Amino acid sequence: MKRMLSTYGLYFAWLVALVATGGSLYFSEVLGFIPCTLCWYQRILMYPQVILLGIASYRNDHRIIPYVLPLSVLGGCVSLWHYMEQKVPGFATILPCRVGVPCAQAYIDWFGFITIPFLALVAFILIIVFLSFARSGSVEDEASE
Repeated sequence: MKRMLSTYGLYFAWLVALVATGGSLYFSEVLGFIPCTLCWYQRILMYPQVILLGIASYRNDHRIIPYVLPLSVLGGCVSLWHYMEQKVPGFATILPCRVGVPCAQAYIDWFGFITIPFLALVAFILIIVFLSFARSGSVEDEASE
């Protein structure tokens, strides 16, 4: 399993970014959910990864990982903050959204805990995990050469 993740981690990370971007666009463009400010920040950190990881996957270039990984870490932090604004009472009053859609509004609430920021958080975490495995695999490959 570890060998598969180190070999194909870059491709899996790209696939996750692709699905997350597609899901984000589906929620806003098809279902008509208007993104709040924190949703836009998450999009800003996710959307470029589709292009960057796609090109890196095509070229099998693991050197992109140190440049893309911070995008996922920052995106995960924004997603976690957004999720806590939705689920932790009183947390939304710390930095309330004053313009547009309130960030504490949950368009979906599947099973009582799955919201859009939760889905984004899972995507960012998966990308971090896949890229970490891909990076460890590329370091081992360089050491054996």
